[in-house]
Order: sequence, then C-alpha cells, then structure tokens
Amino acid sequence: MRDGEKLLIVALTVWRIVHGQIWISVSRYLTAKGAKRIVNKSIEFDQVDRERTWDDQVIFYSLGFYLAKLFHSLHHTQFRTNYALFMPMYDYIYGTNDKSSDSLYETSLEQEEEKPDAIHLTHLTSLDSIYHFRLAFSSLSSHPLSSRCYLILMRPLTIIISFILTSFSSRTFVFERNRFRDLTIHSHLLPKFSSHYKSQQQKESINKMIETAILEADKKDVRVMSLGLLNQGEELNGYGEMYVRKHPKLKIRIVDGSSLAAAVVVHSIPVDTREVMVLREEEHSMIAGFIGGHCKENLVLTTNYSPMIWLVGDRLSKEDQKKARKGTLFIPFSQFPPSKLLKDCFYHTTPAMIIPDSAQNIDSCENWLGRRVMSAWRVGGIVHALEGWEEHECGLEVPMANPPRVWEAATTRKQRVLFEMVSNHWFCRL
Repeated sequence: MRDGEKLLIVALTVWRIVHGQIWISVSRYLTAKGAKRIVNKSIEFDQVDRERTWDDQVIFYSLGFYLAKLFHSLHHTQFRTNYALFMPMYDYIYGTNDKSSDSLYETSLEQEEEKPDAIHLTHLTSLDSIYHFRLAFSSLSSHPLSSRCYLILMRPLTIIISFILTSFSSRTFVFERNRFRDLTIHSHLLPKFSSHYKSQQQKESINKMIETAILEADKKDVRVMSLGLLNQGEELNGYGEMYVRKHPKLKIRIVDGSSLAAAVVVHSIPVDTREVMVLREEEHSMIAGFIGGHCKENLVLTTNYSPMIWLVGDRLSKEDQKKARKGTLFIPFSQFPPSKLLKDCFYHTTPAMIIPDSAQNIDSCENWLGRRVMSAWRVGGIVHALEGWEEHECGLEVPMANPPRVWEAATTRKQRVLFEMVSNHWFCRL
C-alpha cells in the first residue's frame, strides 16, 4: 500500500470521527433544548455506561442522520417495527415498517422549543473542560472532570476549538436538561474559560452575555436563574446584584446560591468541633456574617495553625498547607477545589449536595463532582424554584436568615424532593 493511500485512510477515519461527533453534538443540543424530541424518556448514568461498549460507527455514514434516527426510534418503542437504521427499504419490503413513521416526523418538526422553569448558568473551566460537557463526549462527562493522557495529544485541536468557541460565540447556549418533579431545569454555558474572568478586558463582554441571557430568559417567563462558578463574582457583578439594580422590573429571580453554600459548609464541619480556623481576616468576616449565632464563637482567626478543621478559600497556598498538622481536614467554601498537596491530611469536596433519586435525565457530572452530586450554588437555584420564592437571592445584602431557611427547604420532604449532604466518604485523602 502506498504512502498516499495510507494517508487517505487516516484522513477518512479522522473525518468519520469528526463527522459523527458533529451529529452527536447537534442531536444532544436539540435534546437539551427540548426541540424536536422524539422519545420523551430520560437518560441516566447506567445507559451511558452501556453505550460506551456499543459500536456506534454506523452513524458516521449518513448525512440524513436526524430522519434515520427518528425512523429507528420507533423500533425502541414498538420493538417489532423499523429494524433498519439507514436502509428502511428492507422494512418496507418485509412489512415491518411502522405506519406512524411519517406522522411522527411531521409532529417532531412542529414541536416548539421547551420553556424551562429554571436555568443554571455556568462556564468553561480548563481547556479540557470543552470535552467534559454533555454535548461532547459522554464517556468523559459521565465522570468527574480530570485530565486524560490522550487529551494531551489532542491539545492542538483543543486550542483551535477553544479559540473559535470563545472568540466567535457571543451568546450562552443550553447543553443539559433535567427534571425535578414538575420542574424543567436547563443548564446554559457561557463560552468563556476561568482565565477570562481574571482579565479586565473580558469583564464587559462577560457581563453583557450574562445580562443578555437573563433578559432573554425573562422574556420566556423563566422563573429562576442561578449563577454558577465565576458568573457571580463580587468584582464582576457584585454576586449578581448589578443586574437586579439595572433591571428592577425583572420577573425572573436571580440566585447566587451563597446562602445554601454557607449552610452546606457549616453542616460539613464534624459534630463536637470546638475550633475552626480561617486564614484571612476578610474571609473570617464573610463567613461569620453568614453563619451567625453561637457557631461564630468557634470560628477562629489564628496564625498558630493548631486547629484540625480549616475553612479554606481560593487563596489557600501551598505554604499554608505545609503548616497544617497531620490529619487536618480542609473544608473549602469556594467554588473551586484546593490543590491537594498533603498526603496525611483530608480534603472535603466543594460545597455540594446529593440530588434525590426522583431527579431525571441525570447523565453527566458537574465539573469535578461525582455522579448525581450538584454544587450547592446550583441546588440553591433549584430549591428557589421549587419553593416558588418571589425575592431575589443575590448580592451583598442577602438576609442573614437565608442560610437556615434554604437549608431547611433543601433537606425536608415538604416538596418530596430531598437533597442530602455529601457524606464522609467524599473526603479525599491522598
């Protein structure tokens, strides 16, 4: 075989992979939007695990992907019809074609885009995170975010995709759809990386995208929007308060989720703990303002590093960690997890909760969190929508009574939706 023929085979193979992934991503995007959905069934982690072993290469051969997918979908609901995927003429020859194929196709085209009850707005974190979202590789999104060796080999392609996504996309878009009882929850992506939020040049464009997303959701009568990760930064928009002040007639409620995050942090502290250390004065003041009550007395701003329980934020340095005693438990109150430097210490997950079994269409992990675990900021928006609260929950003037109220709403069975604390087995010891 000549070298040119070998290169042609490699080129065709790569094209098949890219072509197939494009159709997969488009299909998942339409499913997340709720538009032209064929089968109204949820996808869970067990299905994702099963499909990892399937030979899905057949989808790479057809440009008529959507029509073929619709035709074959009836086989999975009727079982004795529409066996073929891309060659339906055999079903017509042998009489196994489903007579409702054409009507299903027409109905799906007329289906309007689904209106969510609540939206969670997040953003990209690291370069490799573009592959971790549900629209990309389900084999990656179904596990906590971590580096993979083969992703390093894909770094040139990653940089190209990242440049195109962040430079030419000026709007947020939906990438995930979940159900909680009667509520439909969408997750939207702001196409910027964490590094962009540190740039003053990007601040205006990021705020513009967030503001546009809020106003568009408000026009669609979405009830709640929660701001995830750095979309609620104090320097960026005052924890979301900027949008509320600029648009006082908003019907949609903005939630930064800090109340529930604070409650989760407090309940993550082991029982009978007498002393909890905070490293910096501004962090001590912020946490003390949220927890209030007698718990504030046990919150110590110290420099002797003797307490065994540390509440840590994004500014935790390697030098700080090296001063911790053996067996120290680090409990982050920040959006991002600390670097895990010490092998003889414990690291708690970032503020998060286990979602109830009744939640549907849960088939991907939220960043570095485990399966069926959501960040407290995201859960805060869901609870706000479930409770039907009419006030905003964002900014520096959040009432002090909010953490207990949100905690009670999240952990009681009043709504028959019970979020649980992430148990001790989520402590990570290196």
